Amino acid sequence: MVDARQSLHFKMVFETARRIGWLGDRVHAVQLAFGTVLGKDGKPFKTREGETVRLEDLLDEATERAAAVVREKSEKLGLTEEEILERGAQVGIGAVKYADLSTSASRDYKFDLDQMVSLNGDTSVYLQYAYARIQSILRRAEEGQRPLAHPELPLAPAERALGLHLDQFGETLRDVAAGFEPHKLAGYLYQLASLYTTFYDQCPVLKAEGGPAQVENRLFLCDITARTLRQGMTLLGIRTPERL
Repeated sequence: MVDARQSLHFKMVFETARRIGWLGDRVHAVQLAFGTVLGKDGKPFKTREGETVRLEDLLDEATERAAAVVREKSEKLGLTEEEILERGAQVGIGAVKYADLSTSASRDYKFDLDQMVSLNGDTSVYLQYAYARIQSILRRAEEGQRPLAHPELPLAPAERALGLHLDQFGETLRDVAAGFEPHKLAGYLYQLASLYTTFYDQCPVLKAEGGPAQVENRLFLCDITARTLRQGMTLLGIRTPERL
């Protein structure tokens, strides 16, 4: 709940932003309720000394842990130390942003860095990895293999489920904007990545048995999934590395 004093503070901030020129006829601000960030013990997140944790320190630690995860896979990808650190920052900062935005603003949530930088579960790393996997497939496509829709082809269940979910992207964005609820976009993107993982496991892309047309059709699904993930993550302020 927001008391009268807090409400007055928000009005002063908004008025200051308006006078500076940040707010105007085409840009406006909305006051929203928000929950509490909790530690693993379920209590308000603080340092061992009882002090409030600084965001800068959290981002630094998230970046370090993410870099460690990237470094484990760096040998296969051939990444340089500079690239590892760059991706560590993209993954680590994205992990913190996603954890915050994927929960309804009015709800409390537990801050767990180990889970945030995990490749498994509802995390930004899972989404970033799905995007990077698609880019790998597109890079490996042979000459003449290109993303091209073939509506006349029958679809496997995993292809159909992925396509139907992709078709809901515009409607999801409208709902998110109307209710100021970015967690709904995060939920949509997580489901998209999950459906793509099922598609990837069940439907060979570059070696599709149905011939060139089926290869092109599945490459098309890969390409539009990647572009949707990238646009959705960009709206959440999260980077999507091409290799991960």
